Amino acid sequence: MKNFCAVFLCGVMLLGCNSPQKQQTPLHALFDEEWNFRLAEEPVFATAAGNHQYDDRLADVSIAAKIRRVEFWRNLLSRLSKIDRAGLNHDDQINYDIFKLQLEDHLANFEYKAYLIPFTVDDGFHIGFARLPNQAPRAAVQDYENYLKRLRAFPRFVAQHIELLKEGLQTGMTMPQIVLQGFEVTMATHLVDDPAKSVFHAPFTKFPAAIPENEKARLTQAGEAAIREAIISGYQTLLDFFVKEYIPNARTSIGASELPNGREYYAQRVKFFTTLNMSVDEIHQLGLSEVRRIHNEMMEIIKQVGFKGDFAAFLKFLRTDPQFYAKTPDELLKEASYIAKRMDAKLPALFKKLPRLPYGVQPVPAHLAPKYTGGRYVGPALDSTEPGYYWVNTYALENRPLYILESLTLHEAVPGHHLQNALAREMEGLPNFRRFTYLSAFGEGWGLYSERLGLEAGFYTNPYSNFGRLTYEMWRACRLVVDTGIHAKGWTREQAMEFLGSNTALSLHEVRTETDRYISWPGQALAYKIGELKIRDLRRKAEEALGGKFDIREFHDVVLRNGAIPLSTLEGEVNAYITERVSN
Repeated sequence: MKNFCAVFLCGVMLLGCNSPQKQQTPLHALFDEEWNFRLAEEPVFATAAGNHQYDDRLADVSIAAKIRRVEFWRNLLSRLSKIDRAGLNHDDQINYDIFKLQLEDHLANFEYKAYLIPFTVDDGFHIGFARLPNQAPRAAVQDYENYLKRLRAFPRFVAQHIELLKEGLQTGMTMPQIVLQGFEVTMATHLVDDPAKSVFHAPFTKFPAAIPENEKARLTQAGEAAIREAIISGYQTLLDFFVKEYIPNARTSIGASELPNGREYYAQRVKFFTTLNMSVDEIHQLGLSEVRRIHNEMMEIIKQVGFKGDFAAFLKFLRTDPQFYAKTPDELLKEASYIAKRMDAKLPALFKKLPRLPYGVQPVPAHLAPKYTGGRYVGPALDSTEPGYYWVNTYALENRPLYILESLTLHEAVPGHHLQNALAREMEGLPNFRRFTYLSAFGEGWGLYSERLGLEAGFYTNPYSNFGRLTYEMWRACRLVVDTGIHAKGWTREQAMEFLGSNTALSLHEVRTETDRYISWPGQALAYKIGELKIRDLRRKAEEALGGKFDIREFHDVVLRNGAIPLSTLEGEVNAYITERVSN
């Protein structure tokens, strides 16, 4: 299953155009053909990518449309296979491999009917749609007219998704019932008694100077009518369907292996999210090994602070002592901002090339916060005047410990996702599909590597914060065990929560929301630790091979210079860098 937020948000962070020389080759002709097809088929994505031909519409997600897309992708893959990869230059071999990976994933998504589950517990088509007010252009009257047409199209968009969800109920391809507790808030939030209270009203609250004064009242009236008649009614229809039909009839099993062709489906998800040929058992055992190693490091910190009690008692102390929790949302946001700004000052010592795009710190939107993760990076649309944003979840402050905030900030802001994605956004000479590619093993592996990089930058001087770093690393190691346990080894939700809760200092609220996330998004949780371990292994190899020639700034630039690439490709790039530096 593709996650809408991951594909959309990470996609909009990147931009580019094909180089004129490469457009004439058969390979790049395929790239252009797929790109133009994608823009037409995914109008909201097209808007975010800076193409405004389709600003007045939403995607067709009917079964017929999906069949049409699959036929197109299958034809592209067949034509791609006739191109001699060995005869391509180095850059185009990378392009070829990633393009093939993406086409194969599209086809697998259809083959396993994963499109019948178009959401996860913290994301989905209806959640992504609620970001439209911040991403739609509004520089001219026509932009507002386009926005109104999209609002009016929402009931059709909902109806098509309900048809997919109904087929999922009939075929057993559903989200597990247990993880949908509280999910209705993602719909009910939009059932406002006054259109002005809706998130979709924001564009009518403050008009840009280019909008004539005599148009503002008309557009506002039209917007409020569209919110009443299309948005509220669409979300009400969706909510009624979920509460009355979907949730009561959703499957009671939780593992992907329990889905139709589930074991094959999960194996495909594992390969896609890790970009490596690792077996489920190999990943599970690697996770157990990492859990043991990190646990030993955690015990050393418990000794360091002189705590009298066992590991479980220490976790209880961290989860309940008020000293570890902010008293107000502003306090949490200010602390996150301070950490981010401190790391900004460290970046020149760690990287030669830094991005131009700045970032801000914001709370997770209220309509998402109850079921949302602790923080996330959200990139701007292509031609937006917005920066990137590091979202911090200020909901239920008693579940947001300060001792994990350094790790979270370094992962989501800098040197993690903002730096990584902003650099990719500014790359030149790549085909468009590469600039809109996000591979979890690379991106999330870099994010976790960035957390550890804080040690070298002078962070985690407080032992509790260092324990927070380790608990975040332990969290990702546990994911290797829990994800494979749930989806391939018959683990229960309670078993997964107990393993995660007993090995990390995550709040019990986060233990529950994270477990539900893994259940709803098979395989993705494996990407973090697998990617981080590969980057660390490659750095170790470079340090040993280059000795005094090793430059951390050069190494980081090599890792990030190609944007998101499979881990096997990254290994080849680092090996080439080592060979080049040894000979110089």
